[in-house]
Amino acid sequence: MALDIDAIINAVASHAEASGWFDQVNGHEPKNAPGSGLTGAVWVEGLRPVASSGLSSSSALLVLNVRLYTSMLQEPQDRIDPVMVKALSDLYAAYAGDFTLGGLVRHVDLRGADGIPLTAKAGYINQDQRMYRVFTITLPVVVNDAWDEEA
Repeated sequence: MALDIDAIINAVASHAEASGWFDQVNGHEPKNAPGSGLTGAVWVEGLRPVASSGLSSSSALLVLNVRLYTSMLQEPQDRIDPVMVKALSDLYAAYAGDFTLGGLVRHVDLRGADGIPLTAKAGYINQDQRMYRVFTITLPVVVNDAWDEEA
């Protein structure tokens, strides 16, 4: 197994697209205001070797951000968080249900065995003078045999 970043990002974005919650899913952190409705974005947050590597190669902990965006200027405002949490919960179920992202990774590190658990943090961002409600998922995945080690 190698670190195929394009395939991994595409697999994570595909889970979001297949959920039916999102109007659009980007494979990068947007620099412009997202579209209307619920928008998703996937990008790399970090990368490091993990201690649970093999003898001749190093495994990698690849940490992705998956951000859900929706405009704060919609009614009813009381439905914004419940809708976003339902979408978030469906994504969590997808990560748990496709634990290896179709065989691309050893596993999604749901409980943080290699340091960082699957988490989501709520917040707000102001982009292009528009306020958005966001949930940012920290999605850690462990990739076997990312880098060969020389003897």
